[in-house]
Parts: sequence; C-alpha cells; structure tokens
Amino acid sequence: MESRIAKELKLRHEPVAIIFTDEKPEGVLQFTEGRWGCVVAMMTAAAKGKTAVFDRSTAGCMGGKVGLCFGNTYPDVPGGIENFLSTGTPGREGEAYKKSPELAKSYADQLPFADIPEKYVIFKPLANVGPARETPQVVCMYTNPDQLSALVVLANYGRPGADNVIIPFSAGCHTICLLPYHEGQQERPRAVVGLTDITARPYIDADLLSFSVSWGMFLEMESNISGSFLEKHQWQKVRERISFAAKPAV
Repeated sequence: MESRIAKELKLRHEPVAIIFTDEKPEGVLQFTEGRWGCVVAMMTAAAKGKTAVFDRSTAGCMGGKVGLCFGNTYPDVPGGIENFLSTGTPGREGEAYKKSPELAKSYADQLPFADIPEKYVIFKPLANVGPARETPQVVCMYTNPDQLSALVVLANYGRPGADNVIIPFSAGCHTICLLPYHEGQQERPRAVVGLTDITARPYIDADLLSFSVSWGMFLEMESNISGSFLEKHQWQKVRERISFAAKPAV
C-alpha cells in the first residue's frame, strides 16, 4: 500500500504496519529464542525495508512481550518491575526512570495489558502490505519535528477537541504497539507519540520520534489530506526544508 502521508511529509523511512497473525512468513528477521533483543531495533529494520516477526519466545525481553501484546510478564521480572524501573535491588542497579518503587508500581499497574490470541506479531513495511489480504492493527511512522508537527495537526484536523494525540511515559515498544493497539479499541482512538524511552533511543536516529496510530485512524488521516493544510502554502514552506524522502521497501 502506498501512503500519501509518507509522500506528503517526505518521511525518511517507510511507515511500518504491525500485523497480528497465525501465519509465520518465511525469510524474515527474528530474534533467537532465549536471547535478549530490543523490539525497537526490529522496528527500525522494518522502517528500512525489512520484515520482522515475533512470537512469545522471541520477543526479545519481558518488556518486549508486554509491548507486543503477549500478556503481562512483569510479575516474572527478577526483583520486581517496580524496583527495576526505579531504585533497583541489592546487586542490581535500577533504571531510575521512576523516583520510587511505589511510583513505578503505580505506572505498571495502569498499563492496558493485552494478550492477543494470534501466535505472531509482524513488523512489515507498509508498501509491502496488501490491505485486501491482511489488515494491520497499527501503523508506526518515524518522524522528525517538522513531520511530527504535521501529523499532530492532521490527527486533529477532522476531529473535535485538541487532545487526539498523546505522548505518554512508557517503554519504546509500548508506544509503538501496545498503546496504539489499545487506543484502537476505544470509541475515539488517539495517536501515540513515542520512543522517548531512553533505553530505546540508541536504536533510532537522534532526530526522530515515533508516531503510531490504529489502522482505522491511519486510514482516516490518509483520507483527510485533500483540502487540509497539507495543500496550503504554510506547510509547503516547512516541507521545502525536509531533505529526506522515503526509501523504497525491499
């Protein structure tokens, strides 16, 4: 599927479709079972034209399983997720992303955990998706500040109010899959700006963030381009200084 958003915004990388399925594709990237890996690294590979697949034994880490909608694995974190995210335990340093274990626990407890029935989660360049054959759950785009600005405006363009985009504190994989998937189950889904996760930042270009939406919201935004600000001179002035165009998927 060709994305008009990707073209109009001159995205550096291809939008990535996140698909839940029971069919495993052949010849794709996959973490080795039992080995650590960051889900965001696979997202970046997919944005550059590769296809990646995950199952419950190759999600990279416990947080990755949560982020990929494979249930709540946090009770299995050694020493407790509340200590891992905050002050740590004797002999194991915490991440210090929350000031105290109590605050970390309050964060983990409010996550919208999902346990999908499908066996696999696929990250696939959107250009390689045939909507007649497969329906993504989420579309994730890597954006610079100018492109992110346009996406925030476009997400609000055809809707009432001003809160149709959120930027939550969460793990990188949560913001590209779990949270936008959860939003997609709501009556009025919101887009999710993500990859503010410090641990995930090394796996993405320094000037990029992610913008993830449910499939339905993505199609809504695509249909709203005509007649919008993207056809006006204010946006064209900004667009002229964007120097990267999307690379063809391979």
